[in-house]
Amino acid sequence: MTRLLVTGAGGMLGRDLLAVLADRPDLTVTAATRAELDITDADAVHAAVAGHDTVVNAAAWTDVDGAETHEDAATAVNGTAVAHLARACATHHARLVQVSTDYVLPGDATTPYPEDAPTAPVNAYGRGKLAGERAVTDLLPDAGYVVRTAWLYGAHGPNFVATMLRLAGQRDHLDVVDDQHGQPTWSRTLAERLVALADAAVAGRAAPGVYHGTCAGETTWYGLAREVFELAGLDPQRVRPTTSDRFPRPALRPAYSVLGHDRWAAAGLPPLPHWRSTLAAAFASAPPWKVA
Repeated sequence: MTRLLVTGAGGMLGRDLLAVLADRPDLTVTAATRAELDITDADAVHAAVAGHDTVVNAAAWTDVDGAETHEDAATAVNGTAVAHLARACATHHARLVQVSTDYVLPGDATTPYPEDAPTAPVNAYGRGKLAGERAVTDLLPDAGYVVRTAWLYGAHGPNFVATMLRLAGQRDHLDVVDDQHGQPTWSRTLAERLVALADAAVAGRAAPGVYHGTCAGETTWYGLAREVFELAGLDPQRVRPTTSDRFPRPALRPAYSVLGHDRWAAAGLPPLPHWRSTLAAAFASAPPWKVA
């Protein structure tokens, strides 16, 4: 029986991973929340990984703007701690599935980034996550899997979808940027794909390396906000387009975060579904953000 460790098990993605894994009696799953496992503690990581065949790391520093002023702290979690996990996996002959981000890319493309596109982060958060990616590929060349995701939303944590619906109850109109392009991705769908990738790795069907775990299609934050309003039964005309310079943030955001998904086919897995159908499925599941 495969023994799987999920780190960051109390977060948005971690909780969805546990929900997906709950239906797998063929797996022995260990769930480690941040309180139970500090991944920046190398000794604790080494002890936690022992006895497991696969580790899925859903633990991360996710405050993009906060990373600008606390880069060392962010990189300690997103980079150095991932190296701890990779070394422990190498020692204990385990596979590592590491969740990364589109922010390792420069964001200046006009067509979807392939998995082997050159990296060039535009902010501190991206630099820290890239350090984590390199730790996985350098220390686990035969057993390390990096899955980049983007624009993640879900039922168990703060996210853009929940924010739009909260603001809809407070304001007559919302101004939302229309010059950043990406792929909204439901954390439950990503969790399902991470588990499928782990299965394919165990079966020897999935080569190690970088995969892109975002939904198909593309939109802007403005386009996503309008779709959220539609699904919630609200008037999408209340959402108005604007530009990023109207909302300056500490961390620069990539203008284009659309990712290609070619590597899934080689692992015998389809790309993630289109972002619109996935968002509709998320609303149909009646998570806490749904507006009656």
